[in-house]
Amino acid sequence: MLATVGMSIPMIVGTATGTAPMPEPIPKAVVTSVVGKGLPIPLIMVLAAGSHLAYGGIWAALLTQVTDRVTIWKGLALGLFLWLVMQVAFLPFIGWGLFGMGITPKIAVATLVLHMIYGGLVGWLVDRRTAT
Repeated sequence: MLATVGMSIPMIVGTATGTAPMPEPIPKAVVTSVVGKGLPIPLIMVLAAGSHLAYGGIWAALLTQVTDRVTIWKGLALGLFLWLVMQVAFLPFIGWGLFGMGITPKIAVATLVLHMIYGGLVGWLVDRRTAT
C-alpha cells in the first residue's frame, strides 16, 4: 500500500495543479463509472482511495507469493503489467479509450511514469524487508 501512496502523491499534485493530463483521478473515474454520480463526492473519493490502495496492496502481495525474492526489476515488471491492464481495461471502461486516446495520448505516458514509481517502490520496499 505504501507504493500505491507513493504513486498517488504525484497524481494528486498533478491533478491539484492542473498539470496532469487526466481530467480527473482515474480511481475516482472508475468508482464513478461503477456506482454512478449519485453518491456525494467525499464518499466517492473515499471509495476511490480505498479501492486504489487495496488494488495496489493486493498485487504487491501476490508478487511476493509468486516469486522467491522480490527485486526492483520484478516490481517494475509488475508496474508495467498493471499499467497495461489499465490501458486496455480500465481506461476503455471509463470511456477514455485505449491508452487514453479518447482524451489525450499524454495519459499513457503519465500513467506509465506513475506505475513505474509504484513498481520501483514495491520492489525496493519488499526487497529491503526480505533481504538477508
